[in-house]
Amino acid sequence: MSGNNYTEPEPKRYHGIENDWELVVGMEVHAQIVSESKLFSSSSTKFGVEPNKNVSFVDAAMPGMLPVVNEFCIRQAVKTGLGLKAKINKFSRFDRKNYFYPDLPQGYQISQLYHPIVGNGEVIVELESERKRKVRIERIHLEQDAGKSIHDMDPELSFVDLNRSGVALMEIVSFPDIRSAEEAAAYLRKLRQIMLYLGTCDGNMQEGSLRADVNVSVCLAGNYEKYRKTDDLKNLGTRCEIKNMNSLKFLQQAIDFEARRQIALLEDGNEVVQETRLFDPNSGETKSMRSKEEAHDYRYFPCPDLLPIEITESWIKGVKDTLPELPDQKKQRLISQYSINEYDASIIISDPSISDYFESVAENVNGKNAANLFINELFGRLNKGNLQLSESPISSKQINDICRLIDRGVISNKIAKDIFDILWTKGGNPEELVERLGLAQLTDETQLDSIVEKIIEDNPDQVKKVQENPKLKSWFVGQAMKETKGKANPKILSGIVEKLLG
Repeated sequence: MSGNNYTEPEPKRYHGIENDWELVVGMEVHAQIVSESKLFSSSSTKFGVEPNKNVSFVDAAMPGMLPVVNEFCIRQAVKTGLGLKAKINKFSRFDRKNYFYPDLPQGYQISQLYHPIVGNGEVIVELESERKRKVRIERIHLEQDAGKSIHDMDPELSFVDLNRSGVALMEIVSFPDIRSAEEAAAYLRKLRQIMLYLGTCDGNMQEGSLRADVNVSVCLAGNYEKYRKTDDLKNLGTRCEIKNMNSLKFLQQAIDFEARRQIALLEDGNEVVQETRLFDPNSGETKSMRSKEEAHDYRYFPCPDLLPIEITESWIKGVKDTLPELPDQKKQRLISQYSINEYDASIIISDPSISDYFESVAENVNGKNAANLFINELFGRLNKGNLQLSESPISSKQINDICRLIDRGVISNKIAKDIFDILWTKGGNPEELVERLGLAQLTDETQLDSIVEKIIEDNPDQVKKVQENPKLKSWFVGQAMKETKGKANPKILSGIVEKLLG
């Protein structure tokens, strides 16, 4: 049990030949800031344009060109920090990180090492069995992205696309609090979700808007607790960094493989070498990329072209006042407002566009009926057809209209599904369909009485069983529903069955 009001999951434990080992993971998540222009220039950040179209003299590092800070990017970073319950540093500064890559025209990256814009925060990650893990955020710093080297256009030549050069990134650095591959995926998913709600990162992993460097190490069972008491990282073993993970599936595979690789080395009497590795999805293995650099290898020093950033408490408050309802807040509100369960609420809040759509569906109708149609019918069909919510042939108003018909007792839940089927394939107006196709519920008690009486008369053996076990009365309700092709009002039917069978 943790010191919080929730239970933490057990760490992932690997059983070795002689010892039990535990997994320790920390993550550095690179999130591209949603902004129309770059961090230090007015160039567009639009994705998918032809190579080297979104490039200014500043992005290309032409002589004499000086960077100018984009205030909106500062605001987005602070907004993200506030969303992660983090400390906002009123003083921050940019540094030069010196290294040579062909896609880094300056010969250095402008980043923040010594004085980041955001300090300590936290993310509460929800896992299975109602367990949660608090992952501490160490810092968020701003930096510019590099360009992109292209190696597959010519057998002998490589090319450089600078469209991405200078795009604003937030590097969100966690403490080594993650204890399984599943937790790592859940953490990245939760981080993405929060930033989507904040509008600070679009979370598109396929386009590279969100990618993670994962630090993996293993330690003997019990050593992690020693680290948490002393903050001595030596208790955690030597870590290896897996670069540029942009898939949750591959992220988990990479972590699991790397943990097993390190354990095999240690149990054979070898050492784990601190290094940077890449994950090969084809082989399912991590492979050595280069030795792991330390901060001093990059010769960090304050960027002479940029003044420190100094922000006031009132400016921070102004940003705080713009914060939207965040996922955890929205989840509790939806449970309370619409009387839906926690599982359904978790699905609904997974993306802000989904939650907005649901609230349109559930407007002034029974929340449980709305959630049932929304999750089981709408999302069932979307998933089957591999469609996005925006591609749904049924509007939120049409689903809301179906819910209204259920609430008024005009149709049953079964008929609602039939109407949904028709709307999905042919479209139309729910109320008009009910009238035209004669789908309204049967509520005439005299008519339903005679139907139930006939079923009782035809099934004397079943009546005897009911006398022995009253719970079997529901069988007669089911038969009556079948006889009326699902049109009978089940509540009225249950009352009639109870009356006739006692």
